[in-house]
Amino acid sequence: MSEFVKVLTRKNSLRKQCQELSVGDIEKVLADLGEIIDERKSEEAEQQAELEARMAKIEEIRKQMEEAGIGLDDLQALKGADSGKRKVEAKYRITDEEGQVHEWSGRGRTPVVFKEYFEKHGVSKEDTRI
Repeated sequence: MSEFVKVLTRKNSLRKQCQELSVGDIEKVLADLGEIIDERKSEEAEQQAELEARMAKIEEIRKQMEEAGIGLDDLQALKGADSGKRKVEAKYRITDEEGQVHEWSGRGRTPVVFKEYFEKHGVSKEDTRI
């Protein structure tokens, strides 16, 4: 919690800080805080309305799915069927000193393990082609 928030939320701390202010200044701060409260309430009401609208749409879709005989399992089955991304086959393969096999498609930056392997063994990536 910041020092400013601590002052605002503790009555005695706030009273101490306000000793140097005139009544007019305190009234100005109070008016500004009132505006901030009104803005915050408005934002919260807007967020609540958006949430309620979203929930109403979800309920409407749920009812349509129920009427059509579609369940969540049907949708989840579609999700895994085709994600739109295709896995790129590996073009290069190395086996490190611990016997662990590493594969790389050749796309993007050269993995560190491949860089180290190339430098250590004096080979190029074409020498590790599958």
